[in-house]
Amino acid sequence: MRIDAHQHFWFIADRTGQWPPPELAAIHRDFLPEDMQPLIAAAGIDGTVLVQTMENEADTAFMLDLAERTPFILGVVGWTDMKAAEAPASIAQLARHPKLRGFRPMLQDIADDRWIDDPALDAAVAAMVEHRLVFDALVLPRHLEPLTNFARRHPDLPIVIDHGAKPPISEGRFIGWYARMKALAELPNVHCKLSGLLTEAGDQKPQAVRPYAETILDLFGPDRVIWGSDWPVLRLAGDYSAWLDQCLDIVPAQHHAAVFGGNAQRFYRLGA
Repeated sequence: MRIDAHQHFWFIADRTGQWPPPELAAIHRDFLPEDMQPLIAAAGIDGTVLVQTMENEADTAFMLDLAERTPFILGVVGWTDMKAAEAPASIAQLARHPKLRGFRPMLQDIADDRWIDDPALDAAVAAMVEHRLVFDALVLPRHLEPLTNFARRHPDLPIVIDHGAKPPISEGRFIGWYARMKALAELPNVHCKLSGLLTEAGDQKPQAVRPYAETILDLFGPDRVIWGSDWPVLRLAGDYSAWLDQCLDIVPAQHHAAVFGGNAQRFYRLGA
């Protein structure tokens, strides 16, 4: 199977006062399965992982409802307050849904960069491990050190770094991001998504993405890199088929089956 392991849906009316703002016209509208179906059909994508975009339980319920009615949504990464006293019970309840596969706190938007490096998360993580759920890390480079501490403290929790931790491609900076990613890549429970990089390139040419993508492949190896489109956010920087083709060109052909499908199936237990 060929899997898109990172995409979003939303009703723009539910996002009043939240991102994206109206000036981002390319994505300031509703995006639903009928909008994505022609794109994945043309690209030969067999299924997707739908990922949260708002910090509320209603967004998770919305995604799980879509997943029930949309065969190509193979898994959902939702949200719950992982530091709440009731987090283990909430996780257990949500895990009953057959397509719930994990959770994602929006670390990039939390004021405390060290929010993730906190024993207050231990009970929630224990519940996630018990129910075979995974953790999507929406982080920026400044979060990578505390994320490393978190990953070391929870070696049984499968973790995937979204969008390569959003490296500063548009600024041409590399070394600080590389050093922190290298430390994370040494931990066997940590994976990385080949997604979102085109958006981070800004006004740079698409070719600027290649050194960062190749570094991700080198650090994590072909068995821990997972491809995703980040659609519809991708619309800010390019189109679906072009991003897929660019990544197919970057990833050596002998690793296509793993990076563009097999790793996502294994990590998210798609079809389980």
